[in-house]
Amino acid sequence: MNVLLGLGGTDESIRALEATIDRAADVGDELVVAILDQPGASRTPAEMREEVTMTLEAAGFDADIRHLDGDPGPALVELAEGEGFDHVVIGGGTETPMGKIRLGPITEFVLLNATMPVTLIR
Repeated sequence: MNVLLGLGGTDESIRALEATIDRAADVGDELVVAILDQPGASRTPAEMREEVTMTLEAAGFDADIRHLDGDPGPALVELAEGEGFDHVVIGGGTETPMGKIRLGPITEFVLLNATMPVTLIR
């Protein structure tokens, strides 16, 4: 399967990266990591690229790393559809005190607009 992982600069993105690498290694998926410009994130795209590179090397896994400019949600969906990815993975979502999931605007856009399956890792 050809998998696209969208990463902002959040801790959720790091968890999504680790989980996606583990799964891709287990089942033989091809992986492309797309680093998004996420306003207000705790890590810059350059810091995320460094973190992705170190995590991939530590896992002994090879993946293409790309940087997407522009509005993150539409940019990720456009890449996924334009290059025919089978699956999109994104990290995100927080839990409210009542136990409900709260989605950020990027996550919500991808979930509502992607034409292929999307996995949300929280």
